Amino acid sequence: MLNKLNWQRINFKNSSGLNLVGLLHTPGTAQGPVVVVCHGFVGSKEGGGMALLMGEELGQRGFNVLLFDFSGIGESEGLFEQITLSDQIDDLKCAVDWCIAAGLGPVYTTGRSFGGTTALCHAASDSRVEGVCTWAAPARLKVLFNSYAEQQVEANKEGEIYKSKKFFDDRDVFDIPAMAGLIAPRPLLIIHGEKDEVVNPADAQLIYASSGEPKELVYIPKADHRFIGHHKIVWDTFFAWLDSIHKE
Repeated sequence: MLNKLNWQRINFKNSSGLNLVGLLHTPGTAQGPVVVVCHGFVGSKEGGGMALLMGEELGQRGFNVLLFDFSGIGESEGLFEQITLSDQIDDLKCAVDWCIAAGLGPVYTTGRSFGGTTALCHAASDSRVEGVCTWAAPARLKVLFNSYAEQQVEANKEGEIYKSKKFFDDRDVFDIPAMAGLIAPRPLLIIHGEKDEVVNPADAQLIYASSGEPKELVYIPKADHRFIGHHKIVWDTFFAWLDSIHKE
C-alpha cells in the first residue's frame, strides 16, 4: 500500500544512536522541497491516517513529505517515559539532516501541539529550516504540564518520578515565545482552534506577539485541539501559506 501511494519507509539515527522510523512521500523523484511533519505528544507519524492523507495532498502540489515517530513513540526506538523537549528537538534536527543528505530542500517544518513547540524551538537554532507552521502549539509548558507533574509524582514509583522530573526540568529551560522570536526573517504561520480545550488559544497570541515578520496568526472558528471536523480549512490555510513562501 505504501509503495502504491508513493510512500517509502526510511530509518535514521538520532544523536543518542536510537533508530527512528519515518515515511517519505515523493511526488516523483526524491528531489525538491520537503515538509517535515512533527506529531503531537501522544500521537504518531501517521496521525490516525490524516497525516498520510495530508502528505498525499502535498505530494500533488509538488512537495516531498517526511513523517516520522519521535524516539520512544510508535515504531521508533526509546522509552516514552524518558522523552524530553530537548530530545525531540534533536530528533527533528536528525530528520532534517537526513533530508539534506538525501538531496531534499528547501526544508519546511510543521507540527501539531507539542510537535509544534518542538518545531519552533528547533528552527530557532537551525537556519536550514526555511519556514515553520504550528497547529495548536503550547507556549506555556508549565501551565500545560503542571497538572500532569502533580499526578505523576503522587502516583508513580521512585524510578518513574525521576524520569518524570527529567522531563519537567528540561521543559523549564525553554522560553517558547522567545524561541519563536529567533525564527525571523523566515516565515512563521500559527494556526489555533478558537475552542481548543487543551492548549489555551491565548498561547498562539503569545507566540505571535514575540515573533518577527513575516508572521501570520490564524484562529479556526469553533475548532477544538484536534481540529475535528475542521481539517480541510486547516489544510487549505497551510497549503496556501506553503505555496506563497516557496519559490521555484
